[in-house]
Amino acid sequence: MADSNDRIHLDTNEARAATTTGRVRWILGASLLLVIVIFAAILLS
Repeated sequence: MADSNDRIHLDTNEARAATTTGRVRWILGASLLLVIVIFAAILLS
């Protein structure tokens, strides 16, 4: 049996079982910019 105090070392991709591409960051940034533009248009009209 394994000791409960033993540490398991995994790199980021092994722990997530996937890779990160950064697409979510671009989508959130574009969405935020779009919302700011829409609110500015509503405020100025």
